[in-house]
Amino acid sequence: MGGTLLGMTSWQEFSAQSPSLATRVHARFTAEKSHVLATVRRDGAPRVSGSEVDFRGAEAYIGSMLDALKALDLRRDNRFAIHAYPGMEEGGDAKLAGVVAELTDKAEIAALQGNDEPCHLFRLDLREVVLTWVAEDTLFVESWREGRGTVKFARPGNGPAEVVE
Repeated sequence: MGGTLLGMTSWQEFSAQSPSLATRVHARFTAEKSHVLATVRRDGAPRVSGSEVDFRGAEAYIGSMLDALKALDLRRDNRFAIHAYPGMEEGGDAKLAGVVAELTDKAEIAALQGNDEPCHLFRLDLREVVLTWVAEDTLFVESWREGRGTVKFARPGNGPAEVVE
């Protein structure tokens, strides 16, 4: 696998570290059903696929039909990035990145998805969360990175970016 599960950062842990950012990013990922998932193909090229994000308790998950290419990609190289439905302007542009851990216990999968249909289910281990938005003529970028915390930048017009929080 290309990534590792070093210091597992669950959705709940991220939310505790950066509650305001977590609330706004959660709103973006729950406002629409389908989002854009990036995985790594066998030859190292990127692959983008539609995917849903499901927030359950302390964790965030993505699922897949059995043996879909995105699932096979994630089994081989567990790195991912997912971009909230990009067609919405309200609420900003939200992205999650990190590595996944595949759930393999059939009872746990059935309990989470509400049925026992065969599928792949992956828990998201967050490494980076980013929200970008524009207000008037200023671009704002608020990001959280594992081990670094949250930082907010503002870039007015064509000026240089400045840390604002």
